[in-house]
Amino acid sequence: MTETQPKLALMLPGGGARGAYQVGVLKAVAETLKTRTSPFRIISGTSAGALNAAVMASHADDFAHGVERLEHFWGNFRCHHIYRTGWLHNLATGLHWLASMTLGGLGVANPKSLLDNQPLGELLKRELDTDGIARAIDNDLLDALLVTASGYATARAVTFFQGRADLEEWSLHRRAGTRTRIGPTHLLASAALPLLFPAQCIGCEFYGDGGMRHTTPLSPPIRMGAERILIIGTRDEQPDPEPQARGRYPSLGEIGGYLLDVIFMDYLNNDLSRLRRINRTLEHMPPEKLAVTGLRKVEALLIQPSRDLREISNRHMHRVPASVKTLLKGVGAWGPGRLPSYLLFEAEFCRELIDLGYADGMARRDEILELTGEAS
Repeated sequence: MTETQPKLALMLPGGGARGAYQVGVLKAVAETLKTRTSPFRIISGTSAGALNAAVMASHADDFAHGVERLEHFWGNFRCHHIYRTGWLHNLATGLHWLASMTLGGLGVANPKSLLDNQPLGELLKRELDTDGIARAIDNDLLDALLVTASGYATARAVTFFQGRADLEEWSLHRRAGTRTRIGPTHLLASAALPLLFPAQCIGCEFYGDGGMRHTTPLSPPIRMGAERILIIGTRDEQPDPEPQARGRYPSLGEIGGYLLDVIFMDYLNNDLSRLRRINRTLEHMPPEKLAVTGLRKVEALLIQPSRDLREISNRHMHRVPASVKTLLKGVGAWGPGRLPSYLLFEAEFCRELIDLGYADGMARRDEILELTGEAS
């Protein structure tokens, strides 16, 4: 990066299996910019976005290769690569939940989660090049990788970061930044969807999905010096039609999917609106007053699905293993709607999202070039 180029950040929020969409957009970015090394000095991720962020950070020396790696993984995923799908295991899980609720925990340990993502942990330990992250920082190709998780004991969002030596930790109300070496446990913690996947212990505290407490998701990359941010969302913003007649009571699956939408995108959209208001205010401030505030203008570009992902996921629901569907049906958490799109780690669904992300990214080429300072 030259002194005249803006410091770019890449921000990847969560979305479970919807994270495949981010791969398609990144593929479009790679083809648009045609740069060998990563154009992003700061890479920030939450939940499934944290997994994508870590891979891209580990391949900061070869941006296109990092995208190819992600496309290979997402394009060949099956649910059993992410969580256990065996009948015996899921039957035991269902009986455990039933016994716990029936007996009120008497003589039965409380279940940790509905699904066991041990296979994802093994995949990360086997495939994630954590040394590549350190090399990228040492070779001045990356300022920082940020991964956010939610601490259950302290009820705060903790952004774990690995970056340049001069970057400082921080502690604010319900938010903190902690320097560490990012590894699989941090990614599993950030991606621990509440109730669905087990929390992870880091130090003396258990952590869950980073989106739960991450009410100002733009703050960490801005604190790290970002001047422009590319955000790749995982939810379309087309309004749902208002019902014309009273419908049935919402299922647990519908409520769960609704809550995940709030966790992954509502906080981000609110923070993005706040950023734009601040930018407009700063544009009208004289330089002497602007210097006193300590604030600076930060540009952000949000790319998100142009189609309703529920429509796509509903066509692929049958691909989820029967044992998983049976387990989720048992607690009323399965059916058409938002939730399946978060758990549908099946290649056909993921490839369709990659293709959609690529098309959406290519449709925004001019904006990508302008954001990155490459526009002619």
